[in-house]
Amino acid sequence: MKEHYDYLIVGAGLYGAVFAQKAMEAGKTCLVIEKRDHIAGNIYTEAVEGIQVHRYGAHIFHTNNDEVWNYVNRFATFNRYTNSPVANYKGEIYNMPFNMNTFNKMWGVITPAEAQAEIERQRAAHYVAEPKNLEEQAINLVGTDIYEKLVKHYTEKQWGRPCTELPAFIIKRLPVRFVYDNNYFNALYQGIPVGGYTAMVEKMLEGAEVKLGVDYLADKAAWDAVADKVVYTGPIDAYFGYRLGALAYRSVRFETETLDMENYQGNAVVNYTDADTPYTRIIEHKHFEFGTQPKTVISREYSAEWKVGDEPYYPVNDEANGALYQQYKALAEGEEKVLFGGRLGEYKYYDMDKVIEAALAAWKAR
Repeated sequence: MKEHYDYLIVGAGLYGAVFAQKAMEAGKTCLVIEKRDHIAGNIYTEAVEGIQVHRYGAHIFHTNNDEVWNYVNRFATFNRYTNSPVANYKGEIYNMPFNMNTFNKMWGVITPAEAQAEIERQRAAHYVAEPKNLEEQAINLVGTDIYEKLVKHYTEKQWGRPCTELPAFIIKRLPVRFVYDNNYFNALYQGIPVGGYTAMVEKMLEGAEVKLGVDYLADKAAWDAVADKVVYTGPIDAYFGYRLGALAYRSVRFETETLDMENYQGNAVVNYTDADTPYTRIIEHKHFEFGTQPKTVISREYSAEWKVGDEPYYPVNDEANGALYQQYKALAEGEEKVLFGGRLGEYKYYDMDKVIEAALAAWKAR
């Protein structure tokens, strides 16, 4: 370890890795410290039975940004994987996002005009001019059948409370497509890095000194002293010792198992949208890379309440937490040598391409 660095980067996830890579490209020295025992944050993948397993849930890269796509292709070759999840409602299988395949299965309609008419009929019967909760908002958008079978129970499991108690703005829009197209993201570029995300992040971090199992906040002053500037990608409220209170998150618990069969569910992602199934979805990892291994690995995902000490996944973007984040953001702006970034540092749900966009922009604006 050197005595001094240009940048101390707290967190070896995607934001930290991109910032470190750009800094080193410009001739800067970087020390990257990470609390976990591995790099790559929540996009970490590990080989099990020759299958790249997404330890922290499915991560499917998609973007319309040429700069971001060209950037990630410097560090990985992407396959042609297209996200086409299916929903299982009590044994009935529906295509996602909501499209003509969904509507044909739901109502037997064949033409877009028939589907539009049925949705409009259901919407009109229950329309609320000013939706007060998520249930009213969702029915306004897609009608009652799709809401009851494919939205209501999945959403309640995900958030741990009834849709009538969730704010309407959580579900401002739902993707409804009147074409026979199961491509969920509909992005110009889409795929999974061949060999997994960890290998991609390793290449980004080449040339940086990386230390794992390091708790920055446990010895903050000492770590701050080793660099001119700090890039902090941990929870913003934890940085300030939760002095204004803890920001709320939803967490996720995974049950992962290896099965002695070639193919468990025939698709990488299957959502379980009924109330009786306790998990929200099952991921079958081999299908992300069109695997032909003799065994398979699946992960069941259970949404969970979060408390300090748990792994935070999804920020609870209601008005109270938004206001609290703004107070922490004001404190952060007073930290002259520290840049706060990433989903935890900015209390924001980020797709991977947006994380990269933000890190590249932060480097340019430094």
